[in-house]
Amino acid sequence: MAPVRRYFITGLLIWVPLGITVWVLDALIGAMDQTLLLLPESWRPETWLGFYLPGLGVLLTALVIFLTGLFAANLIGQRLVRFWEALLNRIPVVKSIYGSVKQVSDSLLSGSGMAFKKVLLVRYPHPQAWSLAFQTNVPEEVAAKLDAEYVAAFIPTTPSPVNGFYFYVRRDEVIELDISVDTALKYIVSMGMVVPQTKAANYPGD
Repeated sequence: MAPVRRYFITGLLIWVPLGITVWVLDALIGAMDQTLLLLPESWRPETWLGFYLPGLGVLLTALVIFLTGLFAANLIGQRLVRFWEALLNRIPVVKSIYGSVKQVSDSLLSGSGMAFKKVLLVRYPHPQAWSLAFQTNVPEEVAAKLDAEYVAAFIPTTPSPVNGFYFYVRRDEVIELDISVDTALKYIVSMGMVVPQTKAANYPGD
């Protein structure tokens, strides 16, 4: 029975990742295909083709995003974007949600250097434990009030790294890891089952 069990597990290791990947892609494509419902019925691809072709919504979504960026890059587009943002910032609840989401998206997508900088090890949730964290930015006002050099650390939860905790930690009490943010995220999402290739780490006091 041992060989049968081994072959079965080997088959699972091949099919489970593939199945999950196909399922996620199918869900994403299905969600993007919903954008086709915004078009008049006479403009929809299935009207011309006579049948439904999955994935055309992805092309429409990409085209809309590209045209939006192209329009926002000129002077008139920039003025309209500023007007739209000013309008949203006057609505009490929307202002808080939109402002926070925009700051995060600007940090992650604009390439301005405000996204995750380094992968760290910090002592959390108690002094005898270490957790993976991502270094972000310490606001100037906060840094001016601290009596030593601190780093801002975002500690994501497992297996959903979109949630987590945000702390200021003394620089000499963290370990800098020589791995990429993507590698660390894979490690977190897999709950340690996918072990990244690591290099030498910089330990406190080195």
